[in-house]
Amino acid sequence: MFLLRLLKILRVALHFGLDEFLLGHERLVGARTLLARLLFWRDLSQPRALRLRLALESLGPIFVKFGQVLSTRRDILPPDLADELAKLQDRVPPIAPDQARAVLIGAYGRPPEQVFHKFDPTPVASASVAQVHFAELPDGKEVAIKILRPGILPIIEQDLALLRAMAGLLERLFADGKRLKPREVVAEFDTYLHDELDLGREAANASQLRRNFLHSHMLLVPEIHWDWCRREVMVMQRMYGTPIGQIDKLLADGIDLKQLGRFGVEIFFTQVFRDGFFHADMHPGNIMVAPDGRYIALDFGIIGTLTDYDKHYLAVNFLAFFNRDYKRVASAHIESGWVPADTRVEELEAAVRTVCEPIFDRPLAEISFGQVLLRLFETSRRFNVEIQPQLVLLQKTLLNIEGLGRQLDPQLDLWQTAKPFLVRWMDEQIGMKALLNNFKREAPQLASLIPVLPRKLSELMAVGNSDTLHQAYYALMREQKRQNWLLAVIAALLLVSILWR
Repeated sequence: MFLLRLLKILRVALHFGLDEFLLGHERLVGARTLLARLLFWRDLSQPRALRLRLALESLGPIFVKFGQVLSTRRDILPPDLADELAKLQDRVPPIAPDQARAVLIGAYGRPPEQVFHKFDPTPVASASVAQVHFAELPDGKEVAIKILRPGILPIIEQDLALLRAMAGLLERLFADGKRLKPREVVAEFDTYLHDELDLGREAANASQLRRNFLHSHMLLVPEIHWDWCRREVMVMQRMYGTPIGQIDKLLADGIDLKQLGRFGVEIFFTQVFRDGFFHADMHPGNIMVAPDGRYIALDFGIIGTLTDYDKHYLAVNFLAFFNRDYKRVASAHIESGWVPADTRVEELEAAVRTVCEPIFDRPLAEISFGQVLLRLFETSRRFNVEIQPQLVLLQKTLLNIEGLGRQLDPQLDLWQTAKPFLVRWMDEQIGMKALLNNFKREAPQLASLIPVLPRKLSELMAVGNSDTLHQAYYALMREQKRQNWLLAVIAALLLVSILWR
């Protein structure tokens, strides 16, 4: 089946003249000219940007998402391409009104007019996977209804099958195949895509994110109305704000763009390091700005998560990077297993320094992240750095945030904005505050364990007097002595901290 899909992709690419992009290098001029003569009947009178957008729209959700990511990179795309691809963020051609109505009837078992007090059949936004309508609940609350596009699962499955086949070929045919872990990356992408097709899961993601930022002065997250949510339908609070891409209107409304840029950086690091739960689809079509200057997050289909282990090593790397401690960056990569254990720290340190030094103390407007990523890729090849599939989504999100910051405040200094947050977070994880928090968290368990410890030992000894039991007894006694010592140390530290205050 994926062969048929591949043929369709090639047909669409040729029909819309995408060979202009694929064969754009000067060394391939001959091949491009030959192909143009062979396909002389094609009508390529439309602008190239429009043809590219139409091609991506016709190929389905995965290609639309690719266009969305590209649209945020105005530092590497020509203005005409960036402007046209920006329409993929929330202006994809909507599904027919009767199809949207059929989805709602299938979800509720009755027409939308009988479910909602008011329902607007005209969508206000339409993206790769779903579209949004405004409505009013029977109690008068204004809501936004997200409706899943029907019939997109087979298309996604075909594209995923094609990606798996390409990943397998890449792994077998290229020297970097195993290091890049293409099959694991595709598997991660597969998981996130299927999660996005379940709007009940998206509603749960939104609810969690709202709870994480419930009293935030930086971010607003809409409330979910669970009684009206289904797998194909999500109903949430209607939010009023200005799309973040409308810079002129934001300025006219008196919004501080510099502060907005700083908020974006802090929100990203808060989600990643404090919560390990981050919005991973932060393109401009999913973000608005409230009248009070706070971000409004929308579309929670793609959410990334990180383990405590990943958060720790990421924080160590980021903080060392901001402090220009390249030796610590190198050693952290070795400790985490991201590079081979026999890698010389000094060599990796020198390579990282060569890549990173040119971009420090410079605003976004003066940094070419495309060149930085290229040099990092060359460095990763040299030192056989393994791609971490669980971090690919994080890297995509970071690029989105950086592209957004470039639009809002080109003079934004990422290093100075992010470093205070990471210092504070590391102190909370490994400092005195972390020790006190861990003691508070474990105190109930210790309080319940210590009184019953003698009885448990007696029960254990009553079972028999074998050498194994004796060993277990002595082990338990040693553990009890260790815990008593730790409790004494913690109590002393608590006393010192109280007296210090």
